Amino acid sequence: MKTIKISIFLLFVSVILISSCKKNDVKSEQKTTSGKQSVSQDYKIEFVELGSVNCIPCKKMQPVMASIEKKYAGQVKVTFHDVWKDDAPAKKYGIDLIPTQVFLDAGGKELMRHQGFFPEEDIDKFLQSQGLNISN
Repeated sequence: MKTIKISIFLLFVSVILISSCKKNDVKSEQKTTSGKQSVSQDYKIEFVELGSVNCIPCKKMQPVMASIEKKYAGQVKVTFHDVWKDDAPAKKYGIDLIPTQVFLDAGGKELMRHQGFFPEEDIDKFLQSQGLNISN
């Protein structure tokens, strides 16, 4: 009887540890393009890229996201979700094709979305129409 209780306890602890690891894996997917977790909430707009590292148009968006993050440092938070590894963000944002870009205000309200490759110049126009300026 004592062996059964110990086995059940060990099983319970294992389940908790495994679920904790899965939560950490999801958090690691929600990184900025620089690979660092964003700590500050001082940004004005969040640029959410929903795609995959294996999709050709998505790969073309990678340098665009990095450039936007650098040009609008402190004003725009860039977040990438690989929806082929985790489809929860795809469901959350209701996307049907990748890449999809979703722009949110600081409160999380959707301002605009775009499907397919989004040229940097067009993103600049949108961000500047929202009152943002390129950082020096």
